[in-house]
Amino acid sequence: MKVTFLGTGTSQGVPVIACSCEVCSSSNQKDNRLRSSILIATNEGNIVVDTTPDFRYQMLRAKVKHLEAVLITHSHKDHIAGMDDIRAFNYFQRGAIDIYATEFSQHVIMREFAYAFTEYKYPGIPEINLKTIDDQPFQVSGLTVTPIQVMHHKMPVMGFRIADFTYITDANFIAPEEKEKIHGSKILVLNALRREKHISHFTLEEAIALGKELEVPQVYLTHISHQLGLHDEVSKELPAGTALAYDGLTIEI
Repeated sequence: MKVTFLGTGTSQGVPVIACSCEVCSSSNQKDNRLRSSILIATNEGNIVVDTTPDFRYQMLRAKVKHLEAVLITHSHKDHIAGMDDIRAFNYFQRGAIDIYATEFSQHVIMREFAYAFTEYKYPGIPEINLKTIDDQPFQVSGLTVTPIQVMHHKMPVMGFRIADFTYITDANFIAPEEKEKIHGSKILVLNALRREKHISHFTLEEAIALGKELEVPQVYLTHISHQLGLHDEVSKELPAGTALAYDGLTIEI
């Protein structure tokens, strides 16, 4: 299994227009972050976690030519807004794409993309096959996926564990029973928005502490806002076994 970071950034705290801060104007490609998403590639196909507003470009940049499924962590716009662009895969694969999401996220998806679920479907709309997930493991492309419920302030968000790899974004609290599902992971991806306290995201300090608490050998930090600082400068501060993820980073599991 190969995991590629399609995006490691966030809309949170980032001015959309003409930001001239040192991160947004950096010439280091590791500071140029699209919205957070990963690609999981196996011999049986490709799985994407979240269809961000950058989904189309992420797929082009990663040269993804086939897509078997999408896992949705939660229904905030920066994690589902690009779903319309699965149409290209529908066209070439001549079939619907399986979208795995909780019932709550499904309701939002059906509201936001209502035209994809009408009785009369206009030609060319995205073909979406919604599959409901809860707290039970499920199978996708030959992989066993274990959902991990975390809290994004008061909103439940799904993290996912596949074998020794765990991916969690948009969280600031994980209950003890959910932490047990993470124990034994060799790689943990965890959100670290910024240094200052935030109502719904782990800070850099909190993410580092959680990685140590869970005794995961390698932690990658994602969902990074420009408020955290430059990639190379922040990397110097991190303890062994913790690293900033960056767009295009690929790891073998």
